[in-house]
Amino acid sequence: MSVANLCHRLQSQVSPRTAAGFAEVLRRLGAPLQVAVAGRIKSGKSTLVNALIGRRVAPTDVGECTRLVTRFQYGTVDRVEVVFTDGRKQVLPFAADGSIPAELGVDITEVSHLEAYLTNAVLQGMTVIDTPGLGSLDAASVSRTELLLGAAKQSGADEDSNELDDTSRNAVAGAEAVLYVVTQGVRADDQQALAAFTAATASREAGPVNAIAVLNKADTIVAESVAGSDGDVWKAATMLAEKQASTLKPRVADVLPVIGLMAESAESGGFTSADAEALRRLSALDDDILETMLISADIFTSWECDVPSGVRLRLLEKLDLFGVRRAVEAIRAEPAITAGALRRTLLDASGLDAVRQRLSIVFAARADGIKAAAALASVTALAHASGDAGERQRVHDAIEVLLAKPEAHALRLLEALTLVASGAVDMPEDLSEEVLRVGSNADIGAQLGLPGAPRQQLAAHALERAGWWRSFASFGATPAQSRVAHVVHRAYFLIWQQIRE
Repeated sequence: MSVANLCHRLQSQVSPRTAAGFAEVLRRLGAPLQVAVAGRIKSGKSTLVNALIGRRVAPTDVGECTRLVTRFQYGTVDRVEVVFTDGRKQVLPFAADGSIPAELGVDITEVSHLEAYLTNAVLQGMTVIDTPGLGSLDAASVSRTELLLGAAKQSGADEDSNELDDTSRNAVAGAEAVLYVVTQGVRADDQQALAAFTAATASREAGPVNAIAVLNKADTIVAESVAGSDGDVWKAATMLAEKQASTLKPRVADVLPVIGLMAESAESGGFTSADAEALRRLSALDDDILETMLISADIFTSWECDVPSGVRLRLLEKLDLFGVRRAVEAIRAEPAITAGALRRTLLDASGLDAVRQRLSIVFAARADGIKAAAALASVTALAHASGDAGERQRVHDAIEVLLAKPEAHALRLLEALTLVASGAVDMPEDLSEEVLRVGSNADIGAQLGLPGAPRQQLAAHALERAGWWRSFASFGATPAQSRVAHVVHRAYFLIWQQIRE
């Protein structure tokens, strides 16, 4: 990779401390993409983390662990490491239920973060960082989040040491992408909260190339409160997510509805054959009785029926009323449905697959580019932290040479996308949307705004837009717009070549 070559080449031209930072950048380039899950307190972040990983390992109840940053990564042996602020590590076993212990048995004020290693295939391609969030918890939790993700700037390290100081370490330790969790009660300042959080990532700028959002707890939306939903909860959630997307864009690629609790239960093994049998018994109740029971959680658990109240409470804890209703509907439509098929039905209804697909499109398919952009941001930060003007200039010149090469076009596109998304380059609204579309998607049809179109139509459209952007760059654009336009022109031309080949 060209960025890795740049780091290798510069290591002999910078101070030992900066060179040590470059070594860490190289390590990160070879590691899985780091995705931080952010959001306000009680937004269901940890539940969604469990669903994504496919194991109920992140604690969801308020406790010591929910006040700490936890990095879930692949390992050959399942274990939890408590990392202290002084660098010490203490290994802990998982709790009996397979989750991180709710109480760690250590002084939490001395803890930096937790490292959870799991023999989990999902984590081979993506490290998931569960955070307490910003602007929602105590100051100590926020400080720990900022410190790990790279926002906190500290000084006072031994100037003669070749080890990374805190500033340098923070410059390269951050996540490269963000999954932001909102609920139907999204606040007006979520835009600012998202900006503050993503400013702490290694990429330093949030945009549709490295951030998406999910509307969690979609099943709790009152469908009647959303005009045009026709009383359908999922339709209402989808419409609300689209509305929230307009609020949070251009800092996120999209907002997708999801039911984290149902997804976690279906994907992590929480939904059992005993639960399926209990739902089967509920489906046998008269329609009027069942409809009355499903009005509220209190009525559902207190109503007199053949299914014990404790069993119904367990169903609520795993599926909530919406999930119970969907399961009963599935059983009534197919009385012989197996427990496994019922679990898959619930998983489909949770919206998790759509979130995973979007993660794959926005993050996984562009992991190398996202990591390379984050690496360049880290390299620049390390050079600036050195305090050596000559070193800063050498690094700056080397980066400019790299970005001028044809193979660095993906990085140029990410740069152009960030400039437009952040408002640093002012573009007409329709052109901004086009830049965001081209730069935020890996699928050619989506990039061209023609999903499902035949190849011939895609090729013609790509070539036509390439010509238009080249003309705009030469005759109608400001200098700043022209810089972006040349990048978009080349993006369309490369898409045309890809289709032709």
